Amino acid sequence: MIDLHTHTLFSDGELIPAEHIRRAVVHGYRAIAMTDHADFTNFEYIISSLQKAKMMEKEFNIDIFAGIEITHVPPAQIDRLAKAAKEIGADIVVVHGETAVECVAPGTNRAALESEYVDILAHPGFITAEETELAKEMNTCLEITARGGHSRTNGHVAKLATEIGAKLICNTDTHRPGDMITTETAYQVLMGAGLTREQADAAFFNSEEIVKRIKNKC
Repeated sequence: MIDLHTHTLFSDGELIPAEHIRRAVVHGYRAIAMTDHADFTNFEYIISSLQKAKMMEKEFNIDIFAGIEITHVPPAQIDRLAKAAKEIGADIVVVHGETAVECVAPGTNRAALESEYVDILAHPGFITAEETELAKEMNTCLEITARGGHSRTNGHVAKLATEIGAKLICNTDTHRPGDMITTETAYQVLMGAGLTREQADAAFFNSEEIVKRIKNKC
């Protein structure tokens, strides 16, 4: 399992990074990104703190990545924050999409997809066909999420992405220990969204590609 969207107590998660990572290892994870909720007030603290967790990679035998999830930031500021995060060492930048269960500002999906510094648009809700075309053009992954509530529109996201050819990825949006899943459960999430086994395999491949890209930059 590769999970590139999770949270620690540096935002609204429950665990310190060490326990968070150890529990991921027990679930069979090969790589994990900790992407705590961020805006301009805290992104530097989050990234610098999570980078220190990488010292546990060897002992736990897992790839560890430090990032942020840009959350409820005005759309016009998303690109600037994503760029600033990458410049100070963020391995990955996720943007909290216009999920159907939260009051994310309209225009967030488009702003995230227009930024070259954003890797994943998380739980993008009722994303439009035009936005999905943009995701394909920008090579930005659209998330199929295991998280309750946000997962209500997984089928819609999967349908548009497969029709248009945008990349999909499966993440948990973990906030507490019980949110972590096995690879088998991830397949259930993906295929439950309407994907075939082959399309689910492609989503896992997209996760692998992001991991390779990050490691090649190190």
